Amino acid sequence: MKKYNITVNGVTYEVFVEEADATGSAPVATPAPVSAAPAPKAAPKAAAPAGPKGAVKVTAPMPGTILKMNVKVGDTVPANGLVCILEAMKMENEIFCEKGGVVASIEAPVGASVQSGDVIITLN
Repeated sequence: MKKYNITVNGVTYEVFVEEADATGSAPVATPAPVSAAPAPKAAPKAAAPAGPKGAVKVTAPMPGTILKMNVKVGDTVPANGLVCILEAMKMENEIFCEKGGVVASIEAPVGASVQSGDVIITLN
């Protein structure tokens, strides 16, 4: 019999595994919690500014870090224009805007960590 510690969703379980013989399987043991440390809670996110009616928001498609910002407030960006470079999983991903407009605000400056769906910039 072997003993393993397995962590699932922040809860550690002590599990004993019995080797099965050739004719059947070993009995299944119910895992017992070893320590139930609560998972750390994420800090509440501040709501992104709503912006004027009709504003276009460019959002992060995946979690990562803003590596380079290709626009600044007041710049005119064409449809499908390159907005920034997002580093995720050691890869540089180009982030484009679907619609064109004038950059109204930059919500995630260079070096900012973003989650999937976070607003990076807002266009008017």
